[in-house]
Amino acid sequence: MTAAKQFDLAIAGGGLAGGLIALALRERRPELSVALIEADDHFGGNHVWSFFESDIAAEHQWLVEPLISFQWDSYDVRFPKYDRTLNTGYRSILSENFDRIISQKIPKKNRITGSKIETISAGKIELANGDNIHATAILDARGGGDFSALKFGWQKFAGQVLRLNKPHGLDRPIIKDATVEQIDGYRFVYSLPFSATEIFVEDTYYSNGGDLDIEASHRRIAEYAETQSWEIADISRNEAGCLPVLYGGDFDAFWASYDGIEARAGARAALIHPVTSYSLPMAVRTAMMVADIAELTQGSLDEMLREYAAKHWEGCKFYHMLCAMMFEAGKPEKRYKTLEHTYGKDENLIARFYAGTTTKLDQAALLSGRPPVPITKALPIMMKYR
Repeated sequence: MTAAKQFDLAIAGGGLAGGLIALALRERRPELSVALIEADDHFGGNHVWSFFESDIAAEHQWLVEPLISFQWDSYDVRFPKYDRTLNTGYRSILSENFDRIISQKIPKKNRITGSKIETISAGKIELANGDNIHATAILDARGGGDFSALKFGWQKFAGQVLRLNKPHGLDRPIIKDATVEQIDGYRFVYSLPFSATEIFVEDTYYSNGGDLDIEASHRRIAEYAETQSWEIADISRNEAGCLPVLYGGDFDAFWASYDGIEARAGARAALIHPVTSYSLPMAVRTAMMVADIAELTQGSLDEMLREYAAKHWEGCKFYHMLCAMMFEAGKPEKRYKTLEHTYGKDENLIARFYAGTTTKLDQAALLSGRPPVPITKALPIMMKYR
């Protein structure tokens, strides 16, 4: 056990949400002493985070630009009805690069790794190794948590970086290839070309259950590569995960289910895109809010982040309705039709859809045309979420 350490702010969790807050504060509020606490021996876990260029406000781009590992000016989607190229920029961040930037920007004494957090209470974090971290304010960004008060499905995935014997021939990502066999709900394959002969391929499902057969996904990735005439030389990276797709329930009960600190960020605050489960755009906005707060105290953080999370939840009703249609109204093998319908719309509308900034006109356009689920099942859901 070492002597207790004192900081202005202690951030529990060194993943995307916590790390971005620490980086934003380092740039905007360098006078503050901020601890970033992570149970692992590095920050960011093992992830490829991606986002659309239009997801991030121009004034916030500086926060993510040093983290970007790969970028493209456009992307493709493939559905049974059509293929389409969209001229919106797409960006990816490797967790290794995230960890490297954290290590460069955050002083070593402020990076606390290698021990799990045992308890969090007002002004104090206790670690499994016996160390105590004291702070004027504490922010919980550990991810995950108890979603039992909410309605949700799962987005589950397994991805691999394939090194190929010959060039794959792609010059931009395929964000969704839903022409593959529909297994266990809405299934698509996601491909990011990292170099001429290196490609990240992810087998993804929107399912009711959270069980993921990683070996089966790896076999399907190999089968997909074969259909694309990609000869695999070796596999340099593996990644897998299950993300909740939140679309209803009692937000107040969800918030009350956590004991301790009210100031939360990331998935622990349900600050994720309700359709894609992407967390990066919301994590950037949260980081900038925390960095710009006039007075950083526990009370001010608690109030601001609770209000922000509640406002985000309330503002996502339209997205919740779309997800409810996908998980409750559509047959599992037909769920892809919801996104096929969405991607048939105007390109700028689609960009706003992913940024979480759909207008009333956008929503009307998304609901126009032949519904992607049976109308007898769609109408009760539309009335519920109106």
